[in-house]
Amino acid sequence: MKKEMVDVLIIGAGPSGSVAASYLNGKGFTIKVVEKNKFPRFVIGESLLPRCMDHFKETDLFDCLDTYGFEIKSGARFMKGPEVCNFDFSKKHTQGWDWTWQVPRADFDKAMTDTLQERGVDICFQQEVVAVDFNDMGSTTTLKDAQGGLSYITAKFIIDASGFGRVLPRLLNLDKPSEIPKHSSIFTHVKDVRRPEGKEGTLITFDVVSTETWLWVIPFSNGYTSIGYVGPTDYINSFEGDATQKLMEMMKLSDYYYDRFKNLEYAFEPKIIRNFSKSVKQLYGKGYALTGNSAEFLDPVFSSGVTFATESALLAAKLIAKELKGQDVDWETDYSNYIRKGVAVFTTYVKEWYTGSLQKIFFHKPENPDIKRQICAVLAGYVWDQTNPFVKNHHRLVKAVAHITDLEKEMRLSEK
Repeated sequence: MKKEMVDVLIIGAGPSGSVAASYLNGKGFTIKVVEKNKFPRFVIGESLLPRCMDHFKETDLFDCLDTYGFEIKSGARFMKGPEVCNFDFSKKHTQGWDWTWQVPRADFDKAMTDTLQERGVDICFQQEVVAVDFNDMGSTTTLKDAQGGLSYITAKFIIDASGFGRVLPRLLNLDKPSEIPKHSSIFTHVKDVRRPEGKEGTLITFDVVSTETWLWVIPFSNGYTSIGYVGPTDYINSFEGDATQKLMEMMKLSDYYYDRFKNLEYAFEPKIIRNFSKSVKQLYGKGYALTGNSAEFLDPVFSSGVTFATESALLAAKLIAKELKGQDVDWETDYSNYIRKGVAVFTTYVKEWYTGSLQKIFFHKPENPDIKRQICAVLAGYVWDQTNPFVKNHHRLVKAVAHITDLEKEMRLSEK
């Protein structure tokens, strides 16, 4: 019977687990990362936000990732028929990174784990967590390998960075319904043989085909592009056939992109994730912290998933380091309240996107430069900046500005 003892056990080797591992390893703690899958593996969450770059830089992961030549993301385009709204991350309210990456996550995540293993971090793949028992000294986790063999790890602290696996929420009954409407996604990759030259060919775009349904187009530097639709679960289910037939039919909804991607062979059978928004009753407990998608997953419309994953992972790792050194940590204030503030901002934006209020602001002409800079900072992931009115007053300001745009439109119509 194999038994190990570490300071921190990290469940999941994606961006959240890798950032936490890199920080704690750099501080000299004994850690072990366990991952259910074998890398490289496909996973969604291919569009990052500039805020992530702060985390990669602080945990000494940026330089290794930068050598891979991932596609640069310097902004984002939103389209709705003939209406277009472009956000440039260099023109935002909050100081910070002006760019990030668009990444095939299989390559991106493996780049991080390869780097960590080169630095001596113990990462074990194809290890499934089947049980966790907490005690006064920490916890004992039971693992099952690909052959069904069991092993045990005793740890003073656990970071659950398992993403959609949601290990501790499932084992500890921490799941709760999300406030976000029930939406699903269907997506794949294609060899982008008709990709236009220049910026048009590399620009991430959200093509809105109805208030609640939109297409993402995320070009990668390897010549492939991620395409996928998000919409109400019932609507996506209404398309007939298998996943390939469904997505091919849905691509006809995009006047702008249909010709570029029609009749192209999909790199893999399109995947469908139904009712993807998730939430939890609590973000931490005695001996554990939930990070990334293990804690909350909102909606991919603003690409917030990896940002929350790395933000929460780095913060949790810092607090764990303090606690293991015997310092007092207020997990409610310093972790839960902080993370939930950022989640609340993005939750407002996701909700108001699907009510149509945020879309009214995006596509309103003429644009208000100050409002656009403030919203751009949110879209860049800087959702803890209280100097930004669209962060501090997010719960009412989006609705208020949308109402003003309606009034302005009515005035223009009445003047004609």
